[in-house]
Amino acid sequence: MATSYLSPGVYVEEVDRGSKPIEAVGTNTVGFLGESMMGPLNQAVLITNWTQFVKTFGDFTQSTYLAHAVYGFFNNGGSRCFVVNVGPPSSLELTEATGKLTGEVPGLEKEAPKEAKKDTGPAKGADSQDSRFIGRDNGPGARTGLKCFEEIDEISLVCAPGITSPAVQDALLTHCEVRKDRFAVLDSPETIQGGVDKIPRPRDSKYGAYYFPWIQVYDPERGNVYVPPSGHVLGVYARTDNERGVHKAPANEIVRGALGLRYHISKAEQDILNPRGINCIRLMQGGGIRIWGARTLSSDPAWRYINVRRLFIMVETSIERQTQWVVFEPNDHRLWKRVTRTITAFLTLIWRSGALMGETPEKSFFVKCDEETNPPEVVDVGQLIVEIGLAPVKPAEFVIFRIGQMPAGGGIQE
Repeated sequence: MATSYLSPGVYVEEVDRGSKPIEAVGTNTVGFLGESMMGPLNQAVLITNWTQFVKTFGDFTQSTYLAHAVYGFFNNGGSRCFVVNVGPPSSLELTEATGKLTGEVPGLEKEAPKEAKKDTGPAKGADSQDSRFIGRDNGPGARTGLKCFEEIDEISLVCAPGITSPAVQDALLTHCEVRKDRFAVLDSPETIQGGVDKIPRPRDSKYGAYYFPWIQVYDPERGNVYVPPSGHVLGVYARTDNERGVHKAPANEIVRGALGLRYHISKAEQDILNPRGINCIRLMQGGGIRIWGARTLSSDPAWRYINVRRLFIMVETSIERQTQWVVFEPNDHRLWKRVTRTITAFLTLIWRSGALMGETPEKSFFVKCDEETNPPEVVDVGQLIVEIGLAPVKPAEFVIFRIGQMPAGGGIQE
């Protein structure tokens, strides 16, 4: 025993024998990477509302895409984000919208102003901009660009609004893949040359999603302008997480603040884009402007849907961070049972929230930690192995009603 008993008497001791509860980690704290004329450089600043952002980084006149992205995030239901300012933008110009609906996709590029194409290809100073966004890891307190997010575990979503450089988008995806606790939302170029089949696509990844086209919003100084959709989309992610849960696909949701679209996508055109993992934002008849896609950039069918990937990120991160008490505990059957009880209780709560398939917890998940997963040779090298299986719910992406004629007087009998 830990206590020495030297004199007669009654001794009361506290013994920790129960399972330690696991709480789900947050899923909607965003890391924004952008350019602004104001605010500290290469520092991750916590922002909890639009007023705080204006005081720190200025309003729409101090930046281009960053301010609109953060405003759209809060307007659509976001509540917490970290903002990293990589430096002043080379230009504060935004493409002005005419106020009328944009026509079909082919040929639209003929009407676009020259400044609308500045992110669609290599431009002067592009390498410098890429290096500022990708950043350098010079150690704690001296990181720049994307590397600033390495110091913050709260972040679960990342984006660089309006930056369509393949190098930066690859860096965002790699950042998420290496950490395994966050998801990237990427923007398509503002304009395209030719039809929708010419839209460039980032590399294959199960840790990112890609959205097209840009949306039209109101700017107090410039009027109606086109901005990248990522900030507004991340607000929809946060709203869906709060109202339904991370297991609900962030799709078929209204994009608040969107007045129009840079391109209008038809069903036939989305038939080309959806299998490629390009999520469309569409004007639905009588339904407003909605996100009409929920796919990752992965070609692996197991990780096809955004909500499945984000659900596993949440579960994996929650278990990893809140089972640290297991380290250096005596590795025997008592510990195995405690670990099993702890994880089973957590996954049962996940099942009750509707995130897992199955009528009962036993049909929805399993937790295995026993002599089979931990034979003597595994215990001897200081390892504890727990096998966990989940059956996640997947979105009803294709809803099919089979309708046929029936003879008069027919019916269904119970």
